[in-house]
Amino acid sequence: MLQTRPAPVWQSLNIPFHVPIDNRIEECMRFLSGLSSDQKRQMREYVESLLLAMLDTEASDIDFGGSGCGGYVWYRVHGDKKPVREETYDLTETDLYLLNLLTARQVEKLLLEHSIDFSYSVILESGSEQRFRATIYKDLNHVALNMRKINEQIRPFKSFGFHPEVARALSLNYIKYGLTLVTGITGSGKSSTLDAIIDANNRTCDAHIVIIASPIELVHKSKRCIVRHREVGRDVKSFRAGAVESLRQDPDIIMIGELRDEETIKTALEITDSGHKIFSTLHTASATESIDRIIGEVNVNQQERVRNRLADVLTCVISQKLVPSTDGKRVLAKEVLMGTTSVKAAIRNNNLGEIYQMINEGSALGMITLEQDLKRLYQERKITLENAKSYANNKTRIRELLNLDA
Repeated sequence: MLQTRPAPVWQSLNIPFHVPIDNRIEECMRFLSGLSSDQKRQMREYVESLLLAMLDTEASDIDFGGSGCGGYVWYRVHGDKKPVREETYDLTETDLYLLNLLTARQVEKLLLEHSIDFSYSVILESGSEQRFRATIYKDLNHVALNMRKINEQIRPFKSFGFHPEVARALSLNYIKYGLTLVTGITGSGKSSTLDAIIDANNRTCDAHIVIIASPIELVHKSKRCIVRHREVGRDVKSFRAGAVESLRQDPDIIMIGELRDEETIKTALEITDSGHKIFSTLHTASATESIDRIIGEVNVNQQERVRNRLADVLTCVISQKLVPSTDGKRVLAKEVLMGTTSVKAAIRNNNLGEIYQMINEGSALGMITLEQDLKRLYQERKITLENAKSYANNKTRIRELLNLDA
């Protein structure tokens, strides 16, 4: 249930549209500093009531503020993003709501870097905490928000249906070092998959896990493992810095939230090569594209070295998509590549075009193409034929698998 909307104090703040965004933010912060603590609390609680409404609607994301929202609150529910047209908001009003959520230091970073990523928590009536991954950013001449609800319930590892060979590759008990990538577009469930893998190791291994993320999402409680959480911008300067620092902390498993740039990629490969088990993510749609992206991100004169090092350390690539299901929700479709001898040779020799066929023929080793998994989901009546075709990376192959005419 929404809180009562705060009194429109923002109407007394008259900032012409042509005023540059940084000056507008500074004017808004001066205005907020003049409000009482009770007024600012009411504004914050109203935004939090918009967040709590996500729990009732099963929304994964909320968008609010900035010209792009057209004055509405938008929610993403089971993959579809739609506006809530019950109330509209003035852009200056939403600027104040959003800036009121930030600390002075976060506002400084927003002014300098044009966006700020952070975690946000709301206390529920039960006393438990609901956490969100948030970003506030500049949108034309105003500020905008996206928050994603963090699922505090870890999906059981067994529910992913990984082949026993894949499960062994992901476990520290069986393989002590190597690089595993979980890839997919934004909103494809990468974090949920990584959390399940980390939790499985936390329950079954005696070890030390270091999680470096921006921001920290789900917080794992130490079970059989010590689990450390280090947030970029708060606890470490960058993914690369956090990874390097972790080597002095006696880790067994290091989870690097994202391989964003050349330096982070090279650092991850070096750490893996030194005998650690590394998990990370990429925004790529297939296993082959993931390998190509890593090599392509580095300078041309370093690519041969990175290619050989990647071939040495690659354990597994899991590429995934969330596909609309027949029950109106979404279901996971995945592609799994294992770092077999043949795959490693193909990477070293720059024959990436051969890898898809290796995955296609590697079911005994736990490998599966996205198209094979989409066929399975269709045969199990979990997805429609149309979605099986539209979510495939290889349109020709999915038609062959489903025995469709060209």
